[in-house]
This record gives sequence, structure tokens and C-alpha cells, in this order.
Amino acid sequence: MARCGTSPGGMKYSASWALAPDQKVSRGEQGESGWTVSMDSRDRASCPTCGTRSSSRHSSYVRSLQDVPAQGTPVTVRARVNRWRCRNEHCERRVFAGRVPDLAAPFARRTVRMAEIVRLLGHSAGGRPSERLLTRLGMPVGHTTILRSIKRSAQTQDRRMTVRVAGIDDWAGKKGMTYGTVIVDLEARRVVDLLPDRSAASTAAWL
Repeated sequence: MARCGTSPGGMKYSASWALAPDQKVSRGEQGESGWTVSMDSRDRASCPTCGTRSSSRHSSYVRSLQDVPAQGTPVTVRARVNRWRCRNEHCERRVFAGRVPDLAAPFARRTVRMAEIVRLLGHSAGGRPSERLLTRLGMPVGHTTILRSIKRSAQTQDRRMTVRVAGIDDWAGKKGMTYGTVIVDLEARRVVDLLPDRSAASTAAWL
């Protein structure tokens, strides 16, 4: 059974529940800008180079991540991530940071589930409409950030995959000034690539 308590802000929390398996909720409180949920890392981690488990803590830092809202109220996750010493004397890495891939990607400012919502809405509605909708849902994200997430998603797609039925259209990075071409796999219903312009030559070269 989870051990529960109540934070000074009045939010009940569970010390054994978290968004990622190597994190644990330590505190939750409500402020003027919304909820803040604090998480701490667990007591050990594996070196990404050699795989050796380490419980020798070197230092720590806090990542602030935007998460999905609670009943329309914005939620910020403050996750404390530890740096560890690798005790394998044959490993070239002496200090490494504990990764939390189930919580957020490296250097990301949003949780994995929040980033997925932004990406899906951006694909279906575009930049500014998604910005307005996300703001009303308690997830304020700028339209330029939404477009960047779409570009990033397209760049990480497997370029070797076969597209049998392609949809081609233009999209605006900045309406009236900057345009590109979006290529969509109509069977898989996903964006395959984003081209930096909307010329016939660029599209022909891609095909």
C-alpha cells in the first residue's frame, strides 16, 4: 500500500507514486501559477556506458517540467535528478546523470505525455489553433514551440520506410513570410518529413 501524506498546500500525495519508475513523489503544493509536484530520484542508477549499478551519489540538479493539467490547472513537475559515480574502474565514464526516459527526454522542458499531446495536436490542427486550444485546456504552449515539436518528430522518423500514398501540402512557419512543404504518409496517418521550402524542385528531389 502506498504511504500517503498531505503537503503544506493541502494536496494529498503518495510517496510510492510517480510518473517514472525511478522517481518518487515527495511534495505537492498549489501556488498562484498552479500545482507544483516535487519528485526525488531513487537510491541507485545504472551507468549508461558499462551498465554497472551505482549507489555512490556525486551531486544532483532539479529539472522543471511542464505536465498535463489537473482539472484545468497547470502542473509543473520539479524532478530532482542525481549524478552518480561509476565504480567500474575499467569504465571510461567516471560520473553520469541518472536518466528518466519515462518522465522526459534529455534537455526537454515537458514530460513525455505532455510532449505527445503537443505533437498530436500540432499535427492535426497546426500551430496557432493548437496554441489557443492548449491554453484553454491549461497547457499553455506557444505556436512556434508546437511547430518545432512537429519538425523534431519528423526528423526522428525512419527515413528508410516506404511511403505508398503520400499527401503533400505547404505549411507556414511564419504566415506570409516563411513557408515549407509537409509530406504525410496517408496510410499511416503521420508526418514523414518537413521541407524548408515549398518549391516543386525540393519535392521532386525528396520523391
